[in-house]
Amino acid sequence: MCLVAVAFRHHPDYPLVVVANRDEFYDRPAESAQFWEDHPTVLAGRDMEAGGTWFGVNRHGHWATVTNYRGGGMGDGLRSRGDLPTEFLTASADNNTPHLSPLNYANNIIDQSHHFRGFSLLTGNLDTLAYCSNANLNINAETAAKTNAALQTLDPGVYTLSNDVLDTPWPKAEYARKQLTAVLNQPGPLDAESLLAILGSRERFPDHQLPGYPFVDKGLGLEMERTLSPPFIVSDSYGTRCTTVLMIDAQGQATFAEQSYHQGQATERKDYSFEIVTV
Repeated sequence: MCLVAVAFRHHPDYPLVVVANRDEFYDRPAESAQFWEDHPTVLAGRDMEAGGTWFGVNRHGHWATVTNYRGGGMGDGLRSRGDLPTEFLTASADNNTPHLSPLNYANNIIDQSHHFRGFSLLTGNLDTLAYCSNANLNINAETAAKTNAALQTLDPGVYTLSNDVLDTPWPKAEYARKQLTAVLNQPGPLDAESLLAILGSRERFPDHQLPGYPFVDKGLGLEMERTLSPPFIVSDSYGTRCTTVLMIDAQGQATFAEQSYHQGQATERKDYSFEIVTV
């Protein structure tokens, strides 16, 4: 389970604000956010098991994040979902040449999206935000039909993404939308601390509000539904591993902050600030 809240061209001074929780098994190895040695323009965490990332940005202002899809095992799983944001962030970046647009990239992966387990992907820059998913993919087809995979460009606004399609009104997703909107509406400049706190609630939602209610469709069971219901998840073996904030202001200054956790306890903190380089 993961949770992302995005304000795209919604705030007059900040064209992009993203807050995201990465939820994963504690024993899955990963590196915290840094500029990659093999792709120096890319700032992201890295999954050391499959090599990709779940969230990142590059110095040209292109960013991407991927979540898995709770609804089942569509796709053949030949490729890691972490490849999806990684390829967008690294495409042509090292040569300082223009990147694929977010929409073009999303469109290009549709034909190969049957090689990935269920995913939802957001790709963007300061001008465009694109969303795609293979949630409706026919996994028996050799080539994914574009009409079967969600693909859209998004208007300015506030969006949420967890482990279903975009803007599915799960309680924690609606909570994230409300909290982000409240911070955006405060006077004065935004700060990383306020944004990092948005997804920190560990309070569980009432049973009747949980996604699987009455717990026959999703197959997770009541206790697991309760465990996964808060924005910030803590359990014995699985939970929120980090909270990441990305904001880019109207002058092209990017602020990136990441707080890592282990079993609910804060560990490493990373902060970066850089100017977006247009090409």
